[in-house]
Amino acid sequence: MVKPTKVTNSIRALRFAQGEMTQAGLADRIGVTRQTVIAIEQGRYSPSLEMAFQIARVFGVGLDDVFQYPD
Repeated sequence: MVKPTKVTNSIRALRFAQGEMTQAGLADRIGVTRQTVIAIEQGRYSPSLEMAFQIARVFGVGLDDVFQYPD
């Protein structure tokens, strides 16, 4: 049986680098609830590819600067 891999993210660090953007502020900009942003940050929810691109665009970085996939 293969163990699932876990995608990690740097959303919290990116929010603080952007002038301490709140979770609610990010949620408003990508059209989701604050609870969704919390779940993504904590690794309990993997966003759709479309949402991942939206998050990266908010921060002006590439996908691989926001999300990391373990080798």
